[in-house]
Amino acid sequence: MNRGQIIVLNGVSSSGKSSLSKELVKLLPNYFHLSIDDFDLVIEKMEDRDRGRLIPVPTEYFFHRTIQMFSDKGVNLIADQILHNKETLDDFHQTLNDYPVLFVGVHCSKEELSRRENARGDRHSCLAASQLTFVHQQNEKYDVEVNTEDSTIKECAEKILAYVKK
Repeated sequence: MNRGQIIVLNGVSSSGKSSLSKELVKLLPNYFHLSIDDFDLVIEKMEDRDRGRLIPVPTEYFFHRTIQMFSDKGVNLIADQILHNKETLDDFHQTLNDYPVLFVGVHCSKEELSRRENARGDRHSCLAASQLTFVHQQNEKYDVEVNTEDSTIKECAEKILAYVKK
């Protein structure tokens, strides 16, 4: 069985990864969306933070291996996440090194990120700005880069689609 294709959208919080994923799923109906936010919710439900009963493994560890498992079964994925520290970035590369990954950098200005965070109301203020100290600063070698501030979500999705169809 052939491995499923994996499109990984890497960008800070509020950069437009989830919106872009939803648009890509419309354009690529044989792909499924998998989000690190969904994994965070699962882990939070399993844990009891008030009593200090925590899972001693980073969420990203499970996320990367789930992406791997789906790909091994031939499932095509659009995965959005934030490669926000060295451990997460290293685990991503070690786990998915030999997999068919299209690595996409999702960008947006610090000012626009702040505006989006405030409009959403479900994120800590300055979360995206703090993530920008690591994300996109590690000489990441993206296959495609998009800017959700300069282009519409549809335009960004079409740019990625053009690369997928090569």
